[in-house]
Amino acid sequence: MIPESACLPIPSEVTLLSAGFGVHQGWFSFPAAVAAATAGNLIGSSIAYGIGRSGVLSRLPGGGGVAIERCERLFARRGDAAVFIARLLPLARTFVSLPAGHARIPLRRFVPLTVAGCAIWCAGFVLAGDIAGAGWEAVAGVAGRAMLAISALVLVALALGVRPARREA
Repeated sequence: MIPESACLPIPSEVTLLSAGFGVHQGWFSFPAAVAAATAGNLIGSSIAYGIGRSGVLSRLPGGGGVAIERCERLFARRGDAAVFIARLLPLARTFVSLPAGHARIPLRRFVPLTVAGCAIWCAGFVLAGDIAGAGWEAVAGVAGRAMLAISALVLVALALGVRPARREA
């Protein structure tokens, strides 16, 4: 969760769904999974916030002009609520900390908005993973047999020397 929140393109959805499966399996509790994911989001978001606050956006090629202006207008129009709302939107949630830092949203407001928005996001995906875990048990037998059959067919084809047709250049 930390890398994704620090603006590295690593999807949190996969991590959270996996955590939900872990909850379903009884490896850890739902509140522990959500708390750990939210804490990771807060740490990564704080890193990105610090980078934005350092003024790095102004030093981007071309001064980051259009992007910075859009962010400043967004924060002027929506205020701090923009941080919370962005935390609930894919992609925007990853990058909102940079402009929030640049706009110097006070930390005493940034942190609770980030925690609230990230907790909702994390809870939703952990719950989805938990529910999917229950469904997985129902289809695991069928999926396992299907994969076994496909694997057997591939092995037979390899043993018989069947090779895919090659295109001639």
